[in-house]
Amino acid sequence: MYLLTNQQVYYIIYNELRRRGYAVDVGVVEIRDENNRKQTEIDFVCNLGSKKYYIQSALNIDEKEKQEQEFRPLMNVNDFFKKIVIVKSGGKIWRNEVGITIMNIYEFLLNENSLDL
Repeated sequence: MYLLTNQQVYYIIYNELRRRGYAVDVGVVEIRDENNRKQTEIDFVCNLGSKKYYIQSALNIDEKEKQEQEFRPLMNVNDFFKKIVIVKSGGKIWRNEVGITIMNIYEFLLNENSLDL
């Protein structure tokens, strides 16, 4: 079995988004707490007409720390557009308790409407 690196997953997602016609940018979100301000990145901010998606890519989010790392920037975006984490492997599409959609890369690639699920 061929093992994908995180960078390969990132480029696969980027190329597929561009193929689907999306304008794709990197997003920057400022996270503030009592003493600090920190800028974090959102891997993809995708626009197509009135549609907009915030997407993080990860090899996996099996560990709590990794989930927090991937979810944190998305949770600090203060609008109503869909937030998605695409992982290399995993089961069916699901949503966490704050409404972030998690899907595996195969579902994303094989279903043209996967971002709307």
